[in-house]
Amino acid sequence: MAATARFTVGLTGGIGSGKSVVARMFAERGVDIVDTDRIARGLTVAGGAAMPAVLAAFGADFADRDGALDRARMRALVFSDPDAKRRLEAILHPMIREAVYAASLLGTGPYVIFDIPLLVESGTWRERLQRVLVVDCPENMQLARVIARNGLPEAQVRAIMAAQVPRQVRLAAADDVVDNSGDLAALAPQIDRLHAFYNRMAAAQGPG
Repeated sequence: MAATARFTVGLTGGIGSGKSVVARMFAERGVDIVDTDRIARGLTVAGGAAMPAVLAAFGADFADRDGALDRARMRALVFSDPDAKRRLEAILHPMIREAVYAASLLGTGPYVIFDIPLLVESGTWRERLQRVLVVDCPENMQLARVIARNGLPEAQVRAIMAAQVPRQVRLAAADDVVDNSGDLAALAPQIDRLHAFYNRMAAAQGPG
């Protein structure tokens, strides 16, 4: 992905941290949000740009009856097979980066936030970002939120959390942190402070 001239923030957080809520609050303040998960899903719908390469690498069984990626089957494979995970990432990540760059050029906000669930895990995003913003809460809170939200068994949620980097590793990669261990009312002042800070940094950077 080419470097964008716009001021860029990478937003990340563990599952159940409240990252989507934080992204929405920034969007309400006029910030452009580029959702990398949504872009990835678009690449793997029926007729998506990544599907020919995915099926060539993994076989026709990894498409559902409509021709889209069978996400449950692929998820089970990559959780159990690190080599399969690397092969899938080698297909998807370059396409995602190019699509993210294109999307970032379309916005009109003062800066752009890339919503990247696995920002720290990927190891490829940091050089493309001016700041990394982590949404944080205790792990027991993550667990409870995901169980309540998705109805998943505790063991499955713990497995998803274990596949992500540990909380302390994520925090160590952060330039900025939103503490989402309280209620929604506690988020707004943090978002306002960061939004003002990012606006100042974007203005200092200039248009490119």
